[in-house]
Amino acid sequence: MESLLVANRGEIARRIIGTAKRLGIRAIAVHSDADAGLPFVAEADEAVGLGPAAPAESYRHAGRILDAARRTGAVAIHPGYGFLSENADFARQVEEAGLIWVGPPPAVIELMGDKINARNAFAAAGMPVAPGTPEPVTEVAAAIDAAAAIGYPLMVKASAGGGGMGMAVVHDEDGLRKQYAAVSAFAERMFGEGGILLERYYPDAKHVEVQILGLTDGTVVALGERNCSVQRRNQKLVEEAPSPGLDSELREQMLAAAVQAGRAVGYRNAGTVECLVYGERGAQSYVFLEMNTRLQVEHPVTEAVWGIDLVEQQLRIAAGRPPSVDLATLRPRGHAVEFRVNAEDPVRFLPGPGLITTWTEPAGAGIRVDAGYAEGNRVTPSYDSLMAKVIVHADSRAAALARARSALASFAIAGPKHNLPFFTELLGELSFADGTYSTAIVTRMRAARPRPETEPAHGRADQR
Repeated sequence: MESLLVANRGEIARRIIGTAKRLGIRAIAVHSDADAGLPFVAEADEAVGLGPAAPAESYRHAGRILDAARRTGAVAIHPGYGFLSENADFARQVEEAGLIWVGPPPAVIELMGDKINARNAFAAAGMPVAPGTPEPVTEVAAAIDAAAAIGYPLMVKASAGGGGMGMAVVHDEDGLRKQYAAVSAFAERMFGEGGILLERYYPDAKHVEVQILGLTDGTVVALGERNCSVQRRNQKLVEEAPSPGLDSELREQMLAAAVQAGRAVGYRNAGTVECLVYGERGAQSYVFLEMNTRLQVEHPVTEAVWGIDLVEQQLRIAAGRPPSVDLATLRPRGHAVEFRVNAEDPVRFLPGPGLITTWTEPAGAGIRVDAGYAEGNRVTPSYDSLMAKVIVHADSRAAALARARSALASFAIAGPKHNLPFFTELLGELSFADGTYSTAIVTRMRAARPRPETEPAHGRADQR
């Protein structure tokens, strides 16, 4: 693979470009007008402007990206995460153009892109699923009937949704009527179809996901699991590996089931099998949630613990080559935690974009920062509010959390709003410190906090 076009922006584009250049691959960036001054553009070997800031006119515009690939002589396209990364039609267009698609086969993306199809496929492969609807629900009357059979509380999900978008929890029929209409309308607007999946809601569960790699010879391997339970609005803020408070026997079951399911659907390249774990230690169970057919935002914690560059493996698999390491003998080491530093206020988590006037990153042993911005850059309301990720790694979880406190305290940001104070608050939360926390942790923290006297300023974010 001589050249790679990165069809993304910000920290993930910068991170992929870094690996490509280390491997001697010519790295090509594409960017919107708003992003022309960001670090990933400057660090690429070549950069092509796509157009206005609006994603539909830039990072989601398949035609402009493919044209940039042709003009620059790109051999392959890496989509990163978000935008077109899980768009099966785009993946097909890339392959039809004679380019290498760095991701799973388009047919697998299509299958896993529909939550109900994915759920049914994984159930057939032997993975447990939550009680729910086996087909999309397209009318509220049918939803009410299905809810009566499944039982409340329920999660109402856009069957074609992803990234934490298009879902709501309901506790009774009145709530279902209201949220069905809202989620269906959102799904139609965002994903082009309004089909709904109803699924049993587990209010005090852990969100645990398994990292898999599908190799060119058909082998599927699991590189441990990550806990992603610290979330706001169903979107992740903190991730760690391995998952604390997980029964060792259940861990082995989840890893084996993820590998089996990956084989069953013919998975290739990097992917993540997301699950919910519920019940007390010693009596835990899990159910399949969804599959992400791309690189995850939180992949660095797996890299830190397993000592592997997942982007490098993605590129090798896409090129038909074996991994750069013997995955059969690879073993995890220590503990890693990732904190997503967003341009948002730390109380209500509402976006607060702006010009970055101070940006001083933490550094030192066991500290990694994947940043999409630098001092003098402007965070705009056109995209996701993620500015950087702080990843810490140490021999134990206690040591990793101590390292996190130091790293986060030394990260200086001024200009846009940022959520660093939230992480300080989180690190002092007992359930997080002892690893017993669930997806309810942020809600509980905010319920115990006095309501602010004024609403924080905010802008619009294109969440991924």
